[in-house]
Amino acid sequence: MNKEFDIQEYMTKGVERVVTDAVRATLKNPKESAFMLGFAKASSRASAKRKKAEQLGEHIPPFLIASITSKCNLHCAGCYSRCNHATVDSEPVRQLSDEEWFKVFDEADDLGISFILLAGGEPMIRRGVMEEAGRKKNILFPVFTNGTFMDEAYFDLLDRCRNLVPIMSIEGSREITDARRGEGIYDRLISNMDELERRGLIFGASVTVTSENVREVVSDEFLGELSKRGSRAVIFVEFVPVTDDSRDLAPKEADRQFLAAEIARLRRENQEMVFISFPGDEKSSGGCVAAGRGFFHINSHGGAEPCPFSPYSDINIRNSSLRAAMHSPLFNALRSGDILADDHEGGCVLYEKRDLVEQLLRQGDGSFVSKK
Repeated sequence: MNKEFDIQEYMTKGVERVVTDAVRATLKNPKESAFMLGFAKASSRASAKRKKAEQLGEHIPPFLIASITSKCNLHCAGCYSRCNHATVDSEPVRQLSDEEWFKVFDEADDLGISFILLAGGEPMIRRGVMEEAGRKKNILFPVFTNGTFMDEAYFDLLDRCRNLVPIMSIEGSREITDARRGEGIYDRLISNMDELERRGLIFGASVTVTSENVREVVSDEFLGELSKRGSRAVIFVEFVPVTDDSRDLAPKEADRQFLAAEIARLRRENQEMVFISFPGDEKSSGGCVAAGRGFFHINSHGGAEPCPFSPYSDINIRNSSLRAAMHSPLFNALRSGDILADDHEGGCVLYEKRDLVEQLLRQGDGSFVSKK
């Protein structure tokens, strides 16, 4: 790792920027702004915990991704999670219980983790886990959802628990969104946005960037519509191909350069919104921030993985602590080696170099465990 690069400083400043931007974006909404100001204080305390740990030789990432279920009701074209068999139609047999997820949230709070991204499958299927997350006011929970499970009870929960921030997946226009996610999904998302805006709730959008929609999803027309509907954050995630027949959907180098330039422009011109690019923003971090450098992933069955795109694990939180998971042999090997900073074609470096990741696992104990 580059000794001149301070991952703790980078991630701490990143958290502070997201919180500051969110406070600014909600100043016209007293109830939401009051919550964000309170969370800003909690985030500052968590940052102090992480700095103290760093001084004692332990790095604590500010982010955790929690895939609280592997079940999903949609079949989105090219979904990496289904291709990896991490997302299924049926009820999972051995997924973590509500109580086991509650323990994860408590440990994360004690460690000073400020953000837990709830993902799936479709996370809103696990209403009990969502309700418990809402009680952890020191942690902000962006909820990456397809939006189809939002009902009156969920709108009420989001109103009570403002640390639950829905991030709804949308691909651009009605035509493009419905083509990838299913007929009628776009209209459902717009209806959800209108209800969230009516209630004065902060929410955002997650956009899977492909070679086909890259210009539309950064257009003033598309983002202006999201802003008008009340969205205060847009997270751009580059499509990661996990099958040969979906490779053409991955953004090319020219697409990524265009995306980076447009996001820089958007940040200058639209300061009322928060724009995050993954993995584009990692270039300024000295490489991939997975495997505990900036975040790590807990899958629905408890396996600690470098990230959702790298479904390999050598430790399970069912029989270990969250702290132990952060220091697993696999994570330590990835952080101390060169893979995370390696040059690659774009998208996910750990997926592109998955053969090397598997080799590290075998070197550890002669076998490896995946989420399959």
